[in-house]
Amino acid sequence: MTSIEKRITAALLNAVRARRDERSIVNGDVKSPSATTPAKVREAVFSDFQAVADLKQRWGLAADSIENWERLWRQNPALAHAPRERPIGWVLESNDKIVGYIGNISLLCRYGERTLSTVTAHGLVVEPSYRGVSVSLNAAFFRQKDVDLYVCTTTIPAVGKISRALKSDPLPQSDYWTVLFWVLQPSAFANAVAKKLGIKPALSSAGRVLGSLAISLDTWVRSRRPRKPSVELQLADISVAEIGREFEELWIERVKEKSQVLADRSVAAIRWHYEIPGDRGNTRVLCCSRNGRLLGYAMVRQEQPDENGLRKSIIADLLVRQDEPAVIEALLWAAYNQAERAGSHILEVMGFPENIRCVFERSKPYARRYPACPYYYKAADPELHKALANGASWYACPFDGDATLIRPSYSTSRLPVTSELKAEDRRSSMTADAAERERTEVC
Repeated sequence: MTSIEKRITAALLNAVRARRDERSIVNGDVKSPSATTPAKVREAVFSDFQAVADLKQRWGLAADSIENWERLWRQNPALAHAPRERPIGWVLESNDKIVGYIGNISLLCRYGERTLSTVTAHGLVVEPSYRGVSVSLNAAFFRQKDVDLYVCTTTIPAVGKISRALKSDPLPQSDYWTVLFWVLQPSAFANAVAKKLGIKPALSSAGRVLGSLAISLDTWVRSRRPRKPSVELQLADISVAEIGREFEELWIERVKEKSQVLADRSVAAIRWHYEIPGDRGNTRVLCCSRNGRLLGYAMVRQEQPDENGLRKSIIADLLVRQDEPAVIEALLWAAYNQAERAGSHILEVMGFPENIRCVFERSKPYARRYPACPYYYKAADPELHKALANGASWYACPFDGDATLIRPSYSTSRLPVTSELKAEDRRSSMTADAAERERTEVC
């Protein structure tokens, strides 16, 4: 790795780590004051929405909306296949006040001929004085019944430690921790990194210029961009709403090719995944065909600028027949060009099996590594858990878990909760209270 590349990636990684540490919802390195009053765990209900949303907002988590709760826990196509009604999550409550929360999202995965009933944890957040007992929320998640596979996608080391303590394991693919990225706008990227690093204005101007020149030169000298695909491959850019039967056919064929854990990519699941209420980002579908036959697709999200002005595009998912390298390269080229047109500063890729990452690496991206594994799993069947210890058993990417499933969601209305919803919540609360009496109170 060149010295320029080392400096660029080190600066970015340090900035990202600093930002993530500031927002840690359970920080194992920071001692929180002990809870002064007892707290207990109960199942979350819809009428908890506002209290949970306020809790998230206080501690820096993304905005949420009641419409998104409807999407996650009433419109989710995976719910039709769940063997029993799933909790929407759990709250930690003290003196009738919600001081902690973890969401519980149902998913489906395929592993060879098996369909795995899967759940992923989402949005763990706890008031500082109760973080010492926050493990009770994670325990409730892993304790639920009739689940084949538990998934936790987190970038916070302390949450990973809790997951390990509850008998889950990190994804057996060490490269999953490494994010690949291409710089599309060196000047804007250098400016955003300077802001993240907190460089003083007097120094940041000179730093931006030097950083921009260094990145531009390094990109040009090392040809850090994808190659243009063969003319025999046709590329198209469509919306999520436009995907059709050919995507379903590709999904069915891909499941048969290898015995890998694959999150459900049926048309219904894809649309549900990306059609987020009040989403201020944008997801496009890049299709690659040959002689009119769909060979693969890439889902590319353009995110809104962050607080430092950094705009990025993310390859959220990619699925290709037989993992054909030429098709993967063509989709990467299309994603790169689309990200440039969208005005993004970087294009980012996380995850995917080794053979696919090798194709990405031909375009010489930069790389940064997470300080801890961002993906943990636990299979209820010990034999299945043992089989999944083989890295080749996984096709993991941001489509899994809540990495791209959950984005900031903004309400389109401020209508009050209906009486029907309140009545349903009262029934749910009575069920939760009955279950709570069987649990040990957390102090």
